[in-house]
Parts: sequence; C-alpha cells; structure tokens
Amino acid sequence: MNLNLYGYGQPDDAQWIMVDLGVTFADPSMPGVDVMMPDPAFIEEHRDSLLGIVLTHAHEDHLGAVQYLWPRFGCPVYATPFTAAVLRRKLGEVDWGRDVPIIEVPLGATFSMGPFDLELITLTHSIPEPNAIAIRTEHGTVLHTGDWKFDAAPVVGDTPDIKRLRELGDEGVLAMVCDSTNVFSPGDSGSEGDLKDSLSKVIAGCTGRVAVACFASNIARLHTVAEAAHENGRDVVLAGRSLYRMVAAAKETGYLPEDMVFVDESEAGYIPRDKCLLICTGSQGEPRAALSRIASGDHPRVSMDDGDTVIFSSRVIPGNEVSISQLQNQLASRNINIITWQDAFVHVSGHPARDELTEMYHLAKPQIAVPVHGEARHMIEHAKLARECQVQQAIVSENGSMISLTPGKVGVVDQVPSGRLALEGNRLVPLNGELVRRRRQALFNGFVVATVVLDEDGELFEDPQISASGLLEVGEHDLEEAALAAIEDCVENMPAKAKDQDAVAEETIRIALRRLFRSMLDKKPITIIHLVRV
Repeated sequence: MNLNLYGYGQPDDAQWIMVDLGVTFADPSMPGVDVMMPDPAFIEEHRDSLLGIVLTHAHEDHLGAVQYLWPRFGCPVYATPFTAAVLRRKLGEVDWGRDVPIIEVPLGATFSMGPFDLELITLTHSIPEPNAIAIRTEHGTVLHTGDWKFDAAPVVGDTPDIKRLRELGDEGVLAMVCDSTNVFSPGDSGSEGDLKDSLSKVIAGCTGRVAVACFASNIARLHTVAEAAHENGRDVVLAGRSLYRMVAAAKETGYLPEDMVFVDESEAGYIPRDKCLLICTGSQGEPRAALSRIASGDHPRVSMDDGDTVIFSSRVIPGNEVSISQLQNQLASRNINIITWQDAFVHVSGHPARDELTEMYHLAKPQIAVPVHGEARHMIEHAKLARECQVQQAIVSENGSMISLTPGKVGVVDQVPSGRLALEGNRLVPLNGELVRRRRQALFNGFVVATVVLDEDGELFEDPQISASGLLEVGEHDLEEAALAAIEDCVENMPAKAKDQDAVAEETIRIALRRLFRSMLDKKPITIIHLVRV
C-alpha cells in the first residue's frame, strides 16, 4: 500500500502533494479485516496545504484507498484516462463519489501544482498507463518511478519512453524514488509479447475446462489469454466481479477492442468443457475471489472437475505463500491439474529485474537513490545496487521517515505518524487498536465470561456462572468446575476492602480466572467479569 508525500518548504509551513493512495489485503491473522491502508493522520492535519493527489497507475495498492480516505483531504485527484476510468467505477460504490474532482491528464502531460512542476513519463507495467513522475522545484528534480518495467512489446499500451528518461538524466536528476520489488531477480523481467505463443501451446495440451488465474488489472494478460484461447477454439468466460470492471474500463479507453467477446460466468455451463476457458480472479489465494470459491465448490455458477486444469499466470506476492499453497492443495485434492510459472512459461513480472534497474540508473543518473516498494532486504540490496551504479548517496528509510532531498547530504530529518488503518465491516479502525488486537487475541486464545453475584457484604449470593468460547471442548466439565471453584476461592479469600469496591473485586477475580486457564491450558483468554450486587 502506497502513500508518498512530497513537501516544499519547511515542514511546519510546507506545501504538499501526495503520490498514490493505496490499500493492501489482510491475511488470516486479522479476523474480520478485509483491507488495510496507510493512516494519513500527518497529512490530514495539513490538509489545507495538500495541493492534490497524483496517481501513477490503477493498481489497488496505488489507488484503492481513495474511496475510503478522500473525504479527509477534499483535494483534486490527477490521473491518466485509464486510471481515471477505473477510479470512477470504484467511487461509484460510495455516496460521495461524485464529489471527487478527478482531473484527467494525458500520457506525457506536464502540469503544475503550487511550487511543483510535474511531468508524466510513460513506462510499462502489468496494467495500462503506468507513469513515472518527474517532480520539479527550483531546488531540483525528483523522479518518482512508481511501478514499472522496460517492455519493448507490451501488447497493450505504449512502450517505455526511454528517450525522455535519457533527456531527463542529461538535464539532471537530484533524486530517484524507485521500485525495489525484483532487485534479487537477475536479467530482465521478460516481455508480455513473448507470452502468447507459450500460453497457446500450454492450453492446447489441456483437456477439459481450463482456468487461467491472473490479476484482473493486467489488461495485457487478459488480451493475451483471450487470443490464446481463441487459437484453441475456446470461448472465454470471466469469473470475478473486478474483471468485469477492468474490462469495461479498458474498452472505454481503447485498450481492449470492442469486438473482443467475453462470456458472462452465468453462461459457462452452456459451453462444452473442452471449449471453455475461464479467466479467474484469486491467483493469490484470496478467500472471497472466484478461484477460491471454485476450488471449494462454493461458486454458484462455475465449477471445475477431475481432469480440468488451472494455470496460475501470476507471481507469488511475498506474504501470500500460505494462502496460495492452501488453494493449490484444494485443487490438487480434487484431481485438478495445476500449472505455474515453475512448470511452463505462463507469466512475466510487471516489475524491473536487476538489469532493468541498472539501465534505469544509467538513464536517469540521479545523485540520490531512495529505494521503495519492497521489504527491508529488497531496499537494502537496491541501495547497494544504486551505489554500484555510481549513485553518490542511497538512503533506506522506514515508513514515516521524512527525508530531506536537497543538494548536499541527504538524511532523515523527522519521523511522522505512519500507522495503518483496517477496514472492519464498513468502518475504519486503527490496525494496532483495541478492536483488532482483542479480536486477534480471542481468535488464538478464546474468551471467557463469568457472572459473579455478590451480596452487600461481598459474599457470593449464588453460584457463579461461566461461559467460554474457543477455549473449552464440549464435555470438559472438570475444567469448568475448576474455573467455578477458582472464582469461589478468590471471593472467599479476598480482603474485605477489596470486596467493597466493585472495580477492585472484578479485577481480582479476572486475574485469578485468567491465571487458572494459563496454568491448566497454557492459554491467555480474554477474560470478562460481570459483577452484580444485590
């Protein structure tokens, strides 16, 4: 999830622009949480100085939070046509969506916001219209690459503007803020244009129904898969709501031909199995996505059977290994064939491998390198590579670091709030707040509620009652009896002064009960005491 801020001036009275505002998806350790996004508390306090939001491209981790956080800023949003088309569809899901001023700018555009002069530079990625941004002020130029690769045959969209990057480097680049994702991958990332023939051959070798799992936003991949399917006499069915939204945006902006036909998933059952190819969302094992529902037999309109094939035309995003493995095991247990990038040439990455990063540094020639968009080890290695490319300074920073990018020595000058927000139902809550923390604790340790009725002297008026969830197995009466006995002993031995104070009595009983479950079960359940006085 991306939220980048560029400020001009002293921190207390700077003018700001925001580059990207994205989400990331929760994992099973965060029960009830769908997506996460950056906490924008710092810039929210300076919203009067926020001139606008510039989106580099339409991936969820770069624009997905606009539909949740924009009311906190109320500023214009700048985007190229395809990105704007995707954003409008997302904003259609919220009541205030029409209030967002979307300023559509063409590829290669130049425009200004306050002291910032911005220029979009066309690159390639696994989605149409990825843009680097040259951010100019009187103190120098910062090149923010966004997500990118160098692909001379991208299938959909323009080729990278190498000429403009070279010119920019000759003009002088103070700093480059650059993608680190594939820094450990040697060579280059490969071209989308080389993929169609291989996919066509793989599909030709399949019997029964074929499903291709890929990212809905990878319009070039949808185009490639559709052509490979038609070469093999198969109709293409879309399975996953986000696919329909992306295809509509792509046709609206001319990135998919109007006559490229995709069959609705409700009609999949009418197509002979050996004449059907599904394009599915859920390549990362997302539990609500189409492929996960198909694998569990829970999809209302699409099914796969013994001998069918699923092709994973995607890479494994770090952190998703467990969910993808579980999905593939589900498929394998039903005798569904699985083909991944390890088995055949079915995927190329949308991020720059090591040789492409080296080429970018030779083109842009920045004085300062700021690696972003990767885990710590990726950014550290990226900084090392930048120094090998003769970059004078490279800085690896953490979330919330305010970096001074000026001629001379670069450095972190401040640390600002940089927490995470979680979408919990229809509201945003702090990811490290009490709600999520307590729910996670209950998930792994269970919870117990005890009702204790005391008389005016602080003695038990009647037997205590206990209710436990996720802690006791059915029939474990001995544990329940031990818990009730612990409560009785605690009340009996409680000092008179403590018995007179409800809050002290509740806490004393809670600690005793929690200590019992820790000693007997090695668990620390959420423990709640309802104290009643009669």
